[in-house]
Amino acid sequence: MTVPALQSFTQLVSNQTAAIQRSQSTLVKFTAGSILGALTEAVADVCLFIQSQIMQVLSQIRAATSQGADLDSWAADFGFLRLGPENATGQVTFSRFSATEPAIVPVGAKVQSADGSQQFVVLADTTNTAYSSAIAPNGGFSIIGGVPSLTVTAQAVNGGSQGNVLAGVITQVTQALPGFDTVTNAAAFANGVDGESDAAMRARFVLYISSLSKATKNAVATAVAGVQVGLSYSLVEDYDITGTASPASFYVVVDDGTGSPPAGLINAVYTAIDAIRAAGVTFAVYAPVVVPVNWSLTIAVGAGYVKSTYQPIVVSAVNSYIDGLSLGMSLPLTKLAQIAYEAAPGIVTDVTTLLLNGAAADVTVTSQQLLKAGTGVVS
Repeated sequence: MTVPALQSFTQLVSNQTAAIQRSQSTLVKFTAGSILGALTEAVADVCLFIQSQIMQVLSQIRAATSQGADLDSWAADFGFLRLGPENATGQVTFSRFSATEPAIVPVGAKVQSADGSQQFVVLADTTNTAYSSAIAPNGGFSIIGGVPSLTVTAQAVNGGSQGNVLAGVITQVTQALPGFDTVTNAAAFANGVDGESDAAMRARFVLYISSLSKATKNAVATAVAGVQVGLSYSLVEDYDITGTASPASFYVVVDDGTGSPPAGLINAVYTAIDAIRAAGVTFAVYAPVVVPVNWSLTIAVGAGYVKSTYQPIVVSAVNSYIDGLSLGMSLPLTKLAQIAYEAAPGIVTDVTTLLLNGAAADVTVTSQQLLKAGTGVVS
């Protein structure tokens, strides 16, 4: 966009004064308190307002300069919508002081963080043996007498990364649950992803436009990216998942960051790709093959520091890095040393005996595979 030639208040007044003076044969008075001086300043004020309105309109008529709701409105004319946030999920444990009687946690029960800023709702979970859809009104989890606690799946009420709370943050039950006294989360909640940013939406829109009426790789990328935020994928052409040649076909491996995307997400990606594929071309969508990484290393710390204080810090840093790797990303052995040093700068002075899955070698993966942290040991 070409930026219009803008003028300041002083320039506007000066230009008016010069134009008026040029049209007169005698000196015109523009001193403070004069009528012409007041008029030129008033006109300059109005011109500044008009300039600002012009710039605002110009910024809203292009995707490259629109922001927030204006960008949403602009893209909506093309049937293109911003992707919303994803809600964090995790496990919460309800406990009781007296375990003599049976008790129930209904689906929909709410808990919250200690400060009340984040709420979480209990979800139905057919993989949990304590769950029953027959518990009114929407199903629930039951616990028999003599059992002191019950762990269930919960989801953040608010979407986005704000729901990724640390372990031990959830401590309050927001409603009466007869038979239970306390609640906590032994592990951190994860998978909460913020809604699509303006920059990400613009990038996806460009990809969307370039893919229209084309059954290309860009079209597949657009289809996958448009399902939800935070997805990574790999595409392999002319082979099936077993590596057997299969002309006029392709497969896509997709992940939502967990390594185990739900069946509903796999089906949604399949439907999105099916809408843009070329006639006669077959395809399939798969979850990644998770490759666990068991690792170990030995650190030395500087004088005056206690090694046991920094061992769990290094473990957490390495595990976080491994769990953050995307599809098809390998793990160099030397990366462990770098992470260990950076976990406690100036404190970790040496890193030795690095092992990945029992060997002093890199862990490499294919486009179908995803590395996830297994057992990590820092000696």
